[in-house]
Amino acid sequence: MLRIPLPRRGTMVVPLTRLLVGFLGLQVVLATLSAVFPPDMTRARQSSPVALDRRGTWLRALPVEDGRWRIRADLERTDQAFLKRLIAVEDGRFYRHLGVDPLAVVRAFGSAVVHARPTSGASTLTMQTARLLEPRPRNLGSKLIEMVRAVQLEAQLTKRQTLALYLTLTPYGGNLEGVRAASLAYFGQEPTSLTDGQQALLIALPQSPEARRPDRRPEAARMARRSVLDKMVRAGVLTEAAALEAEAEPLPRRAPFPALAWHVAGERARAAPASQASVITTLDADLQARLEPMAAAIAASQGADATAAILVVEIKGRAVRAAVGSAGRERAGGWVDMTRALRSPGSALKPFIYAMAMDDGLLAADTQLTDSATRFADYQPENFDRVFHDKVTVREALTHSLNVPAVATLERLGPEAFAGRIEAAGAHLARPKSELKAAGLALALGGEGITLRDLALLYAALGDGGLAKPLAWTEADAKLRERSGGTRLVRPEAARQILDILREAPAPRGRAPSALTRGGPAMAFKTGTSYGFRDAVAAGVVGGYAIIVWTGRADGGARGGLTGRDAALPLLFDVADVVGAPATAPRPIAPKSAPQALQTLRAQTEGPRLIFPPDGAAVQVEALGPGSRGLVLAAGGEDLTWYVEGKPLAADPTSGRVVWRPAAPGFYRLSVVDGQGRKASARVRIKAG
Repeated sequence: MLRIPLPRRGTMVVPLTRLLVGFLGLQVVLATLSAVFPPDMTRARQSSPVALDRRGTWLRALPVEDGRWRIRADLERTDQAFLKRLIAVEDGRFYRHLGVDPLAVVRAFGSAVVHARPTSGASTLTMQTARLLEPRPRNLGSKLIEMVRAVQLEAQLTKRQTLALYLTLTPYGGNLEGVRAASLAYFGQEPTSLTDGQQALLIALPQSPEARRPDRRPEAARMARRSVLDKMVRAGVLTEAAALEAEAEPLPRRAPFPALAWHVAGERARAAPASQASVITTLDADLQARLEPMAAAIAASQGADATAAILVVEIKGRAVRAAVGSAGRERAGGWVDMTRALRSPGSALKPFIYAMAMDDGLLAADTQLTDSATRFADYQPENFDRVFHDKVTVREALTHSLNVPAVATLERLGPEAFAGRIEAAGAHLARPKSELKAAGLALALGGEGITLRDLALLYAALGDGGLAKPLAWTEADAKLRERSGGTRLVRPEAARQILDILREAPAPRGRAPSALTRGGPAMAFKTGTSYGFRDAVAAGVVGGYAIIVWTGRADGGARGGLTGRDAALPLLFDVADVVGAPATAPRPIAPKSAPQALQTLRAQTEGPRLIFPPDGAAVQVEALGPGSRGLVLAAGGEDLTWYVEGKPLAADPTSGRVVWRPAAPGFYRLSVVDGQGRKASARVRIKAG
């Protein structure tokens, strides 16, 4: 009998040991190679910073080198179906290989031998990422380097990091790089939810971005999209019917990027960390979009060289909800952010002089002051109208913005003490060189420079019981401000009394804030006019907001006769009306056309009308599977039959309703067919609650 010798115990240990040693040796070689010749990650670190509003609406992005829009991809805000289909079409074994797909290499080599020329590629998404990081001529040597670099990248990055890097660097035609830039430019929206045709176009473009640009090569773009749709069908990630519908989608045209809150959004974007895909600011895009035309209109009414600026601060958290830096970049000085410029506040600091005097027990709201010609050493102020009123109360002096009583109060308070308390609260006062050694009594009448931002800080403190806090420009900072204690500028009682007095000031002729007409509190406001009518300022506190407006010339030139009351106060009241009004503009960036199902009015004989869920809807359900409540489907028509991904749904025999209970979250194609065979379809997204 033939005896087959069995391996003795331990004989299998040698091959396993050799395998382990070989694997460890390979790791050492790769680690050494990565240390000596690391991949050049320069382009990965250089991306266009993006500023978003408080709800995620796009405000502005900044280009990188050569004016390119390279916007860092955010996989959490990218359509998950698009990511799945991209991998299925470009690199089906992306999650299984280590940067190089041996099967794809063998297939490509065999095809080249059979056809005597290359007919298919072997580049994985990781290899394509390596090529985007370090562009080289397309030849065999470059391909070998890409393979090495791909293995190095796999050793350094996770799969999601690699995918995000690819979707940040990949070109989409012109100066567009990255899926977010392409989606915004071509579709007018972030890539959070994309149609089948949009997904196919975004997958097709990077292979030949210039030759397939939809705005310049529409036929080539259409053919490339069709090719990708066919690949999706073959990969099993898209049905043939859906592919036919996607092929009928119109090709997009490129649109300019949004540029809202130009100055502040750019400032916040520059301040964002390089690794951060976008920064969430405190700005409200809806409010900003309303106020920018208002600033442009009032500047246009005040002369060719005039500009304007607006700040709206929500007192709770000190969140800056709107910041209009100028009346438009096309106007003189429009590129200058006037909310940061040092300007004279005129009389706008008088409320704080009286508030501090009340805080120190020097006077009360009804304390009598003298308004008469008075010389303070070598300084003799006059009232704006050059009329004196003899005996007046603090209430009357502040309501009518009398100069002599304010200077007398400041003298008693001490200009250095006043300036020191303003500085301690976080606001900076810039004095002329001749006044460097002493603050001077001219502080009462605007003899110093202050930014609108610091002025907003002070008025927000009045609205918060005398507590000063820095302005918040990001939502994260606003939450910190809500919890922080701040710096005490004046006591709550002094702040309350000053606001009560400011509410008694006469409004512009024929005007009242909307808060008052709706039964809310009147606005507490103060105006200011600088020497030579250079600056017209109006500041107000109403409805939980501090509002600062300014008009003037960016170069500081004089303007004849335009006071804060005439040139700025009407705008303050207009802004207060808008701040208190409900929102009208859409929050997120969205396509500018109607949904597919509503682009035309369907005739009654055109077949069933799909009512719920509508095409393109994202529906959140509490539970999934057979035991869930499900969704009640609705459509107009007769003798209707429903289908989900081609499978029929039965109606409830008792109620006659059709209830769909999705098994898993994701994208689905719903269809409803009437008795004459006419069909209506919708593509919907199911989200788990």
